[in-house]
Amino acid sequence: MIKEILQPLVSERFKTEPHYRDGHLRIINALPERMVMGLHSPEIKQIAKTLSRENGKEYIGRFEQFPNNQLSHEECVIWGYLINLERCTLDERLQMLQRYVPTLDNWAVCDSYCAHAKWMMRADKKQLWAFLQQWFESEHEFEVRFALVTSMCYFLSEEWLNTLFARLETIDTDKIKSKYKTLKGTPLSPQQGTVQGTAPYYVRMGVAWLLAT
Repeated sequence: MIKEILQPLVSERFKTEPHYRDGHLRIINALPERMVMGLHSPEIKQIAKTLSRENGKEYIGRFEQFPNNQLSHEECVIWGYLINLERCTLDERLQMLQRYVPTLDNWAVCDSYCAHAKWMMRADKKQLWAFLQQWFESEHEFEVRFALVTSMCYFLSEEWLNTLFARLETIDTDKIKSKYKTLKGTPLSPQQGTVQGTAPYYVRMGVAWLLAT
């Protein structure tokens, strides 16, 4: 969709050094169907800021209409950044998130979005918490992780701890579907969509991370 803008910013090391490329892919651990172009975070953030200044709402609308499986990892990250950068009401932003959250399909794009959603610090917490409930109840791994990481970032206060811990008790990992395959030993190649833990691995790690924090 905006690959022509991103392509010149791809790291030369990613293009020319197999060891560096493999390391980058292993860290993100995207599913095989999600292309990773190889941009670094500073370049991704700068592109998002530029597009936001040009016409962020227009680009968000274009992302919403584009087939999810044809977007690169970097485009998914930029989409999230644009939602965070948009000047709008809470209702409007939550409406954009309603379309965006189902596209989350790896830990990097999910956690990057949540960490940069600073508007959540100022949002009406009751309305935001109500919005998160559908994702806590989801059967999709990264929709649940979105609720978990958002809660960890913006609801770890004395006022919300009892409510949050009670919500964690209701998570049924048996019903949550994961596209990641559990594999023993080191994967033969990067970006295979594999994990070395019990499914849904990224939900379990999200709960553990929240509790540890």
